[in-house]
Amino acid sequence: MSNITDLWYTRCPVPTGLGIAVQLGWFADEFAVDGIGLKSIQETADLNARESHFDHNLPSSFRQGGSIPAIWARSRGRDTKVIGLSWTDEFQAILSLPGFGIRTPRDLKGRRIGLPVNPISIDFNRATALKGFASALELEGLSLADVERVDTVSTDPARSGTEGIATGERNRARTRHGYRAEVLALVRGEVDAIYVKGALGLETARLTGAHIVASLGDHPDAWVRANNGTPRPLTVDAALIEQRPDLVERFLARVIAAGDWAAAHPDETVAYIARETGSTPDWVREAYGANAHGALATFLSDDAIGAFGRFKDFLFQHGFLEADFDARGWIDPRPLAGVEARERQAA
Repeated sequence: MSNITDLWYTRCPVPTGLGIAVQLGWFADEFAVDGIGLKSIQETADLNARESHFDHNLPSSFRQGGSIPAIWARSRGRDTKVIGLSWTDEFQAILSLPGFGIRTPRDLKGRRIGLPVNPISIDFNRATALKGFASALELEGLSLADVERVDTVSTDPARSGTEGIATGERNRARTRHGYRAEVLALVRGEVDAIYVKGALGLETARLTGAHIVASLGDHPDAWVRANNGTPRPLTVDAALIEQRPDLVERFLARVIAAGDWAAAHPDETVAYIARETGSTPDWVREAYGANAHGALATFLSDDAIGAFGRFKDFLFQHGFLEADFDARGWIDPRPLAGVEARERQAA
C-alpha cells in the first residue's frame, strides 16, 4: 500500500470540514504533486465502491459524516480508525400536528411514534429517530417502553434520507424528500409524532404546520443533542495510517484548515453548506444557527469522545450493531497529534 495512486473520500450531505475542503479544491491541490488522484465514492458507478460510504470497504479511504454507518462498519469488524470528530449542532425536533393533544414529551405516553424503515444496509434514519424519541422521553422521566412504535416504510429503494449519499459534486441538491413516509403517516393519522432534523427537518416542520413537541438540537445537555450527526466522526482505514501516516496527516490537516477557513468566511461557508445539504442559505442559518460557519472544527475532545461512546452504547443496546467494541480504543490520536506538532513547528 506504500505506492498509493488514489485516495477515496466520502462525506454526507451535511456540514463538514471535509465537504468544505472538497468544494474549495484543496485535496486536489494537496496531492497533485504526488501524482495521487482523489476519488469521490459518491461519483463512482461501481456499486460496491458506493457501498463503502456505509461499510468502509475501500482501502485508502476517508469518511466524514453521520456516526451510525461508521460505528456499524466497525462493529462488523471493519478495521478503521477515528482520527477526528466534529460537532455541529442542528435543528432536531419531535413533531406532532395541532389537534393531536401532544404539547410536551409527557403527552407522548401511550401514543404512537413513527419510526422509518428503509431498504439499506444500516437503517441510520431509524436509529436516529429512535435516539431522538428516547432523548425527548427521558426529559420527562419516561422511556421508549411508554410509547407504541409504528413503522413508516419508505417505498423509495434509493432513499438516502438526511444523512446518506448525495450524488453530484457540482449539484448535490436533494432528489427525494427524506421524511416523506413519516409525514404521510402523520398526516393520515397513522402515527401521533415523528422525529426530524437538519434543514430539511425544519422545512418539514414549517410546511406541515406541525407543533414542535420537543426541541432537542438546542438543549443545554449535550447527551440530549447527541445523535447520528452530533458528533460526526472522520474515519480512515487503519492500514493507511500504519503504512502512509504522512498522507493521513496531510488529509486531516486540510480538513482542519477548512474548518478554520469556514470560521473566517461566514457567508461563503453558509452558501457551501446550502449546496451540501441541497437547501438554501436562509434555511441553513435557521437550522444550524448563526454560528454554523464557526462550528466545523475537527478535534478529539474528551466531551465529544464521551458522547460518541455513549451513543455507540445506545446503538448496541437497541440492536443496531452486530457486536460491541471499545469506542475509545477505536480512536487513533496520532494523526491529529502529528498535525498539531507540525503546526507548532511552523509557528
